[in-house]
Amino acid sequence: MATKIRLARYGHKDYAFYHIVVADSRSPRDGKFIERIGSFNPNTNPATTILNFERALYWVGVGAQPTDTVRTILSNEGVMLMKHLNGGVAKGAFSQEEAQKRFDAWKAEKDAKNGKISQAEADKKAAAAKALLAQETEANKAKAAAIAEKRAAAAAELAAAAQEAAQEAAAAEAEANGEEAPAEEAAAE
Repeated sequence: MATKIRLARYGHKDYAFYHIVVADSRSPRDGKFIERIGSFNPNTNPATTILNFERALYWVGVGAQPTDTVRTILSNEGVMLMKHLNGGVAKGAFSQEEAQKRFDAWKAEKDAKNGKISQAEADKKAAAAKALLAQETEANKAKAAAIAEKRAAAAAELAAAAQEAAQEAAAAEAEANGEEAPAEEAAAE
């Protein structure tokens, strides 16, 4: 039986995610499989991969052929490197401890590189958010100044109207008492 390590599609329209499965090469894509060894979600940034490393290494070691996409996923996770190192151990080129040491060094280097990329992305997002907040704050200050100016103009207009109404009331009261308004006296003189 020819076995393949491939992706089986799950999810719904416009949001597909995949199970990494070991299956007979004759079975349909989403059909019967031998073992599920992980999952791959390309919808996240960066894509999320969950993999049972030992089982993937076992299946690659016994001859299961990964598809091109799964080969890339396995390479990124280090399964293909470990298979290569195990081949060197089997030939007697170096010991299992040396192979593990080389793999750990590769993994640490890869994690450091991914950490720098993730940190750079996080810094970029933080800077963009900070710039957006500063822009929004400036816009809010401008709006507050415009509103304060409008309110001051309305208050001045209201005060002028109240003063005019008070003068008219004083003039009406003076006329009612038979006296001339104080403003009219100043105009007559």
